[in-house]
Amino acid sequence: MTTLDLTPDTATDAGAGTAIPGPATPYQDDIARYWDQEARPVNLRLGDVDGLYHHHYGIGDVDVAALGAPGDSEREKKVITELHRLESAQADVLLDHLGDVPRDGMLVDAGCGRGGSMVMAHQRFGCRVEGVTLSAKQADFANQRVRQLGIDAYVRSQVCNMLDMPFETGQAAASWNNESSMYVDLHDLFAEHSRVLSVGGRYVTITGCWNPVYGQPSKWVSQINAHFECNIHSRREYLRAMADNRLVPQAVIDLTAATLPYWELRATSSLVTGIEEAFLNSYRDGSFQYLLIAADRV
Repeated sequence: MTTLDLTPDTATDAGAGTAIPGPATPYQDDIARYWDQEARPVNLRLGDVDGLYHHHYGIGDVDVAALGAPGDSEREKKVITELHRLESAQADVLLDHLGDVPRDGMLVDAGCGRGGSMVMAHQRFGCRVEGVTLSAKQADFANQRVRQLGIDAYVRSQVCNMLDMPFETGQAAASWNNESSMYVDLHDLFAEHSRVLSVGGRYVTITGCWNPVYGQPSKWVSQINAHFECNIHSRREYLRAMADNRLVPQAVIDLTAATLPYWELRATSSLVTGIEEAFLNSYRDGSFQYLLIAADRV
């Protein structure tokens, strides 16, 4: 871990050059460094398919016909295209649960990565989308991409702590975390989402969580934590922290069965990272779940 520096810390808004609060703890500083150095082919090559760069997994049945025959010289390329289709299908499901978003509203992507979901949100709703990430490299990448698309007046990534977002109270019509909530304390996270959301605004998360029915995090969950330097929470923790912060669940959907085809296909590809076995085994033995939770701010 890094040494705690008590000097006031600031980070740069990658879109506008404004000084805003930086990582608040040594752990967050480590996470910023982790994602600044990350350049996994599984994230970049999938995004190269159509220019939407995600940092999450996929859901839905694999289109076997689209993969071609086992000996097809183009099969690996087709596998990558199919994995990316499943990634974007996951983002579509998240956006489906944001409800009716006004065109003049503002959306917040907390832990926005390279910005693929923000682009999709603007394309669907036509509104302003703000993303926050601890990684300056990710924010620069996302902002360059929206400039290329000509939508930088509507979509922006900033370098800041999702527990202290630079938005006014009640400013957001909706907000989300897509596989980013395992890096923070849930009570602190949901308190901040509750603050920035308007009353009646919708919050959505898709996340992996350990199943309290299993008893404790399994060895597979521990391997996932170590691989990504994160701290996976239990399903019960999500619901309790939401209830404590005026976020009332409207839908809790188990996507575990829906994400297994993605992982089974990825495990056969050239993009394996070594963590696929832990995901597959934990989903199959019931110790890990892939959930969508949609909640309204009351």
